Amino acid sequence: MSRDARWKALLELLVERGRLDVEDAAAELGVSAATIRRDFDGLAEQQMLVRTRGGAVVHGVSYELPLRYKTARHASEKQRIAKAVADLVAPGEAVGLTGGTTTTEVARALAVREDLASGSPALTVVTNALNIAGELVVRPQFKIVLTGGVARAQSYELVGPLADGVLGQITVDVAVLGVVAFDVTHGAAAHDEAEAAINRLLCERAERVVVAADSSKLGQRAFAWICAAEAVDTLVTDTAADVETVQRFEEAGLRVLTV
Repeated sequence: MSRDARWKALLELLVERGRLDVEDAAAELGVSAATIRRDFDGLAEQQMLVRTRGGAVVHGVSYELPLRYKTARHASEKQRIAKAVADLVAPGEAVGLTGGTTTTEVARALAVREDLASGSPALTVVTNALNIAGELVVRPQFKIVLTGGVARAQSYELVGPLADGVLGQITVDVAVLGVVAFDVTHGAAAHDEAEAAINRLLCERAERVVVAADSSKLGQRAFAWICAAEAVDTLVTDTAADVETVQRFEEAGLRVLTV
């Protein structure tokens, strides 16, 4: 296992458990304790975790795993969700995509749709995510609108007044939100308040709003509020979603697609 793969695996375990011991991590990854200690030291230098005696804990109370380290967590679910979301977009529409791993998969699903292979434009994509714009800009049939703003290293998203200025001047047919948490009572939320503000403005500029979230995000709360559940038209999630949770969303007026 390469160092990069180990670091990603360690950070994913750390997010799930809150703390890791050197010996336990070594056994789980099948490497030596000395290797894990060096990995922990390297991640601590990048302020990705806090070293403790014999292990490590997450960095900060509200921990956000940077996008580049979010690898295979719920990968198959996200790909199924992404295809279902992409199928909700009609040729010629303007679609807004926020940042995140699931919305990145939505962008990839849109890119390979045969009915979007040509057009002028086949699709207009508005995004504040640098990585999504970078992947789609090579598709000449897509019109890519990238907001201005200051880039956040954790998510590759542009935030701040410059992004507000662009979004305030456009409208989109559908806004696709990637969220950290989505709850019937508390609505959709993100870790960062600046990202949440941009996502909220995108929702306000959209004819319809779609939340793309795997089942682990449902019924959860996060620090920065984006919008109320009632502001969302469609929730696309995976089949592992709790039946009662899905029913509560439907009772709130949302269309729920499980894939």
